Amino acid sequence: MTPPRNVSPARRRLWFLLVAPLLVSCSRAPSVDILGSFFPAWLICFVVAIFLTASIRLALLRLHIKAALPVLLYPSLAATLTFALWLIFFY
Repeated sequence: MTPPRNVSPARRRLWFLLVAPLLVSCSRAPSVDILGSFFPAWLICFVVAIFLTASIRLALLRLHIKAALPVLLYPSLAATLTFALWLIFFY
């Protein structure tokens, strides 16, 4: 695809800037081989984050801190741990 010939140079540069992201691709799929099956890396991070969130909840229950915590703490903690694990191990 080429821009029309009677277009100003500024618009021609804009055309190439808009088309360039469509021409790039990922170098590899972020997946992990587990027993011969490929799983997405984010799924592994999510499962580990759920276990870490559960262990943090148990620790807070033993310290008797659970009553003062909001309901959305655990889902947001799981998401934060998932993103942190992804950055640590796969970025």
